[in-house]
Amino acid sequence: MNRTQIHWKEKSGFPPHIAMIEAVPGVGNVGKLVIDGLKDKYRSTCLGWLIHPDFPPHASLDTEGLLSPPGMEIDSVTLNSGEKIITISGRMQPVTAAGQFEVSEAILRLAAEEKVPQLLVLAGLSAEVEDRDIHIICSQTEVREQLEAKDIVVSSEKPDGGMIGISGMVLSMSKIHEVSAIGVVADTVGTSADFLAAERLSKWIEDTFDIPLNLDLDTSEKTAKKLLQTMNPEFIISDYLGDDNEVAGDFYV
Repeated sequence: MNRTQIHWKEKSGFPPHIAMIEAVPGVGNVGKLVIDGLKDKYRSTCLGWLIHPDFPPHASLDTEGLLSPPGMEIDSVTLNSGEKIITISGRMQPVTAAGQFEVSEAILRLAAEEKVPQLLVLAGLSAEVEDRDIHIICSQTEVREQLEAKDIVVSSEKPDGGMIGISGMVLSMSKIHEVSAIGVVADTVGTSADFLAAERLSKWIEDTFDIPLNLDLDTSEKTAKKLLQTMNPEFIISDYLGDDNEVAGDFYV
């Protein structure tokens, strides 16, 4: 039995949208920076929360100064074009493997029910300073064929060490729920908030998928500063650190 609860703030379900983007805190926080940047720049509406008992027991104040339970937020963001995208993100992940699996399954069931046209899973890959690639990964043969038909190179070598956390579970299990999901992963030096990698990631999405995100460096940098002020590193990557407190080599999170 899946213990994830979806608490809708108003009516349940998504408005008409062109894509859903999911990201959680991790190496460089690049995916979360993209989502937070979109919410900072455009008009966004919180549709609801994904709540699970294995999230760290750390309630926090929201943008209205009200205390919110730990979990992941479902938002609708209206771009300048008038089109909407759905974002799912949060300040933390469940601290157990079972919790991460169940929340991931709930996200995919929601995406399937709402007939999400495209799910983009954003993440970062720990890399050297000179590495600035964007890696595309997927778990479905038909999705790979669709991408390659558009001359988009799909990685067949990375991640060598696997993909962990909710993002890895969402992407890998998307084929079970028949959700079209694509992993878009940016090389990052792994700093707490790599806004340069986030900027590169957002521009790649805009150019490749024709989704008018229109994020700029100023937005990314301001969002990164805000992120560092509000996030507790103890709940972000502590479960993924090696013996020397180094993020394990070729991992996407």
